[in-house]
Amino acid sequence: MSQERVEFSRIGPVALLRFANPPHGLMDDGTAEGLWQRLDDIDAAPDIRAVVLAGATPGVFIRHFDLEVLERRARRMAERGLSFAPERPVPETRLLAAFRRIEESAKPFVCALNGTAMGGGFELALCCDLRVAEDGPYALGLPETNLGLLPGAGGTQRLARLVGMARALELILLGRTVAPREALALGLVHECVPDAVSRALALGAELAAKPPAAIAHVRRLVRAAFELPAQEGLALERTLFCDLMVRPEALALMAEAVAGRRDIRDRPRPAGDAQDGSGGSDDPTRATTPLDPKPGGD
Repeated sequence: MSQERVEFSRIGPVALLRFANPPHGLMDDGTAEGLWQRLDDIDAAPDIRAVVLAGATPGVFIRHFDLEVLERRARRMAERGLSFAPERPVPETRLLAAFRRIEESAKPFVCALNGTAMGGGFELALCCDLRVAEDGPYALGLPETNLGLLPGAGGTQRLARLVGMARALELILLGRTVAPREALALGLVHECVPDAVSRALALGAELAAKPPAAIAHVRRLVRAAFELPAQEGLALERTLFCDLMVRPEALALMAEAVAGRRDIRDRPRPAGDAQDGSGGSDDPTRATTPLDPKPGGD
């Protein structure tokens, strides 16, 4: 049952996980267990080199955590007289451990926000490296304060690191959700496009075409920038830089650049793309712009 909540498919080296819990697309314990099992599948497949997350319910990524489940759990806790204090931290749940696994994975994760994502659904998106929103009448954000709660699956910490303290306080304190175009303007997502899943799969394919060790090291270093003192982070950076220098993938690519067959801006083609071997400044493998910041991809 839990695996059915998280559908799994593959497009070459890219895994696509779709969250399905009709009719409303809510998150629950089955979602958490299904995600955990799918992460096991991904970790066991070295030829999977990037992961895309998307919703399977039309117009919904993951609406939010199932409030009926949450209220029932809260009433049981209150009836038992439980109390909580910062000096007695609550253990990590399966869902939160799954979120941490995504952040700590060696493989990049791209989130296709192909519909509404609030609460836990948006907190899952915040764990990913890239977020692509689908343009439309969808709500994105962390509105938990409207129910007397707070984002409890990493939202307060990850959103503040993403957009800064002032903006995170505004959005979380007011319990305000935003449409995809405003999410782009606020820096909550990287792109706003007509088809989020197709664009996310394209980004996943591009990431999968790059040497995996470089991708893994960059993911580790950028996250470490928020956790380690500056000198420790810099020491880790130069160490991992040297680790990549001596790897066969980097040696081969640097040799191509030295020989004039590659420019440092040339990005490896995803598997299956046609190649013309033209090279130089007109080489179509080279990115002239990074992620398209315009709503609708115009």
